Amino acid sequence: MVITYHGGEFIKAQVGDMVLAFNPIGKESVWKQSRFGADIAFVTLDDADFNGIEQVTYGDKTPFVVSGPGEYEVKGIFIKGAYTQTTYHKKLRANTVYALTFDDIRIGFLGALPNAEALTGEIKEMLGSVDILFAPIEGGEVLSAGDAHKIAVALEANILIPIHYDGVGDTALTALEKEAGEKAEVLEKLTIKRKDLEGKEGKVIVLTA
Repeated sequence: MVITYHGGEFIKAQVGDMVLAFNPIGKESVWKQSRFGADIAFVTLDDADFNGIEQVTYGDKTPFVVSGPGEYEVKGIFIKGAYTQTTYHKKLRANTVYALTFDDIRIGFLGALPNAEALTGEIKEMLGSVDILFAPIEGGEVLSAGDAHKIAVALEANILIPIHYDGVGDTALTALEKEAGEKAEVLEKLTIKRKDLEGKEGKVIVLTA
């Protein structure tokens, strides 16, 4: 699996020709947009910061859109989504937390989760033990670095990849490194196989946008 970060909460995960896009940034967002074709697009919250389906409809790819709670099977990938309530841009919103297995790697994607308390026991059970966790760390209307680390520990995540922050040098990232007790590994992209997860426990990997 090859994972790249495109700013905001926009993540691309690819295995061969199969492309997953998480929270693609829409044209009306103030965040920088990227464009590529995806087979499956995940939207956690209906806002231009996260729902830019047009940005991942490209070439011969028109994505199947997963945009809410429930269970899905798409192209052999089993997906579960659970509802959480949040406030975003000062409006009460619905956010979906996703769990899926892709290339034999368990992925948890939290979206615009507001705090650690929003991750109920039922959602933790749905997520199970996560290999790679994508979590916001900026604070404010989304998780703080402390809450993101707390959730990663609770889910026994092998790798935590921060999203929804200003990048290398951000105080939120510094706070996350302090919580984790080590400096993050900074990469342009993460290329990983199941066997590479052995021996990793709560490792923070920063992907440059």
